[in-house]
Amino acid sequence: MYQVAIVVEHPISRAGMEKLASDESGMHVVAAVESVEELQDHGGRYDMVVLDLPQMTSAALDTVAKAAAAGPTLVSSVWDGSPSLLATVRAGARGCVSRLAEQRDVREAMRVTTQGGFYLCPRMVGKFQVELANAGAEEQSGLAPREIETLRFIASGYTHSQIATRMGLSQATVNTYAKRIRAKLNVNNKADLTRMAIELGHFSQGRRSSSAA
Repeated sequence: MYQVAIVVEHPISRAGMEKLASDESGMHVVAAVESVEELQDHGGRYDMVVLDLPQMTSAALDTVAKAAAAGPTLVSSVWDGSPSLLATVRAGARGCVSRLAEQRDVREAMRVTTQGGFYLCPRMVGKFQVELANAGAEEQSGLAPREIETLRFIASGYTHSQIATRMGLSQATVNTYAKRIRAKLNVNNKADLTRMAIELGHFSQGRRSSSAA
């Protein structure tokens, strides 16, 4: 019998995920909580952790990593920008399903994840393929995922303070990322950073301003 943990903030959604898992033969929901911190308080190791996140953000990647420490994690969320599906997988996800996925897809994701496989819901396959195609350029740049995200924000015109807020980091950490990026890409100013972001395919079509980073 697979031991399953459900981490969903909204009570009704949590009950729905719990029912989907409980209806599957061979699965037993042993924990249903509203936060990953509450799951950590429970302790233990699970055959699958179902983690629902309203929106995939930089801070949410840390939540994925915490959930993955408790067992193979299936993430249900919305990926409409940065961070990417690939970043979510790198953070520890063993499966990703859209919050708009059909119940049959969620059930299949649960079966695959508990059995040690990797699952991506059909509606996101194309997006993931594009990300994989661009992964080579990311690796060649030598930038870590959080550094790539920082570079995208810089190229979009955000200040270090604004980037820190959006990434859920301290400004000192963002300053450190920026220094590492400049060193790795061998550039010295924001204009060159923006040019490199475009060349490497990391430029985001978000808000741009003339504010200095």
